[in-house]
Amino acid sequence: MAASRLSFRNITALAPMVRVGTLPMRLLALDYGADLVYCEELIDIKMAQCHRVVNEVLETVDFVAPDERVMFRTCEREKDRVVFQMGTSDPDRALTVARLVEKDVAAVDVNMGCPKEYSTKGGMGAALLSDPDKIEAILKKLVTGLSIPVTCKIRILPSLEETLSLVQRIERTGVAAIAVHGRMKEERPRHPVHCDYIQAVAQAVSIPVIANGGSLDLVKTNGDIEEFRKAAGTSSVMLARAAMWNASVFSNQGPLPVETVMEEYLKYAIQYENNAFNTKYCLCQMLRDKVESPLGKQVQAAQTIAEISEAYRLQELYQQTQERLQARRDVLESSSQPDRLVMDGDVTTMAVKFERREYPPQITPKMFLLEWSRKEKLEQPLYEMVQRSQDRAFQSTVTIAGKKYRSSLWEKSKKFAEQAAAIVCLRVLGIPEGRIGEEDSGLVCKRKREAKMNGITEEEGIKKRHVAEQETDNSKMAAVANGDHHKPDTPPE
Repeated sequence: MAASRLSFRNITALAPMVRVGTLPMRLLALDYGADLVYCEELIDIKMAQCHRVVNEVLETVDFVAPDERVMFRTCEREKDRVVFQMGTSDPDRALTVARLVEKDVAAVDVNMGCPKEYSTKGGMGAALLSDPDKIEAILKKLVTGLSIPVTCKIRILPSLEETLSLVQRIERTGVAAIAVHGRMKEERPRHPVHCDYIQAVAQAVSIPVIANGGSLDLVKTNGDIEEFRKAAGTSSVMLARAAMWNASVFSNQGPLPVETVMEEYLKYAIQYENNAFNTKYCLCQMLRDKVESPLGKQVQAAQTIAEISEAYRLQELYQQTQERLQARRDVLESSSQPDRLVMDGDVTTMAVKFERREYPPQITPKMFLLEWSRKEKLEQPLYEMVQRSQDRAFQSTVTIAGKKYRSSLWEKSKKFAEQAAAIVCLRVLGIPEGRIGEEDSGLVCKRKREAKMNGITEEEGIKKRHVAEQETDNSKMAAVANGDHHKPDTPPE
């Protein structure tokens, strides 16, 4: 299948970095001038279990695992410039995952360079370098099976001859580009990058070569990028740690203070509801030697995006964003035909929300449903609760007379979720629910209504009556013991 015309020549890219290359960092890099951005390496086995979800609230496309975790999130802004990198050792599984994301990314890259155990186990990452046949099988499968470009990222081999032999074999598979990290798989950032190897690779193949590995040795500012480009003999460069520490390295306007960069990063994390621990990790990488400063300690102690926002004095922006997103959820949910019944297995569902302002003080649908069940001599309603992981919203199912009812919409609290379930049950059964303006059904008697208005629950009322009766009995016994057979001062009820 013909690949699109995405060019890998004369570009500067954000390199794939585990736990760093998520949506906020990618968008930040694009803001500062990166031409392409790679996502973090995502393992094919995990991605193959995901389903694609259009998130209308965040205006993103999410790839969600069975446990509700968002494995990969992208948006329209980066669609033509994001490269999806996967860890794989199986051609068929690689194609399955690539086809899953194909319509939402600009290219697919295979990781053949990461030396860490989480990547090399199972024959992925740098482990592929010792199996050229498998490299060829994976890349050919992807190139012939996709409509978008396929690339790969490698490390150099122990000898130049082996390295050149491998990249020429890779070129014959039809890939659009090769990224070369100029270190061997046993070497670490403290070892110097081998620019001579990268230069030899660039001369040995006709496809674009992207130089990688110069962050510590060569690239500290934007002006250094061109020097690395010349030293490696390539037209394109890929930056990892230099960008992780300060993404404004991509800007030709000069570096910005890291405090400014962190704030801009956090704004994206708030906007796209990025995972709090992932956000915290990236901010700590930017803090570097200031991670033990008062700000660093506050960030490390934070458990939520709200707490992180407070550390950077962005709590007002966080609150405004939450309100805007909730308003968008409400609009989307209110347009989903609220009165239409839908069977979800053995559960009757209806898209309704509990709006507290629609009911008198202290009167709720749950009260009406409880009174109705007592009137009909049924067991009292049983509520079961579940919580959604991505936004911590709640949904309740109520069982009464052997039948189950649930609102298909999610609520912000457990109490509201139970009230919504009660509303569905009442509406399906045609029973009043106590809304303002509704004719008095007599389901909630005057005594209970007055007790509720006074802030006394039914259980509290029973307890108070029991205490009063006990005090009266004690008073009677005391009078008899003292030989006083007259009525006590406080008569019994």
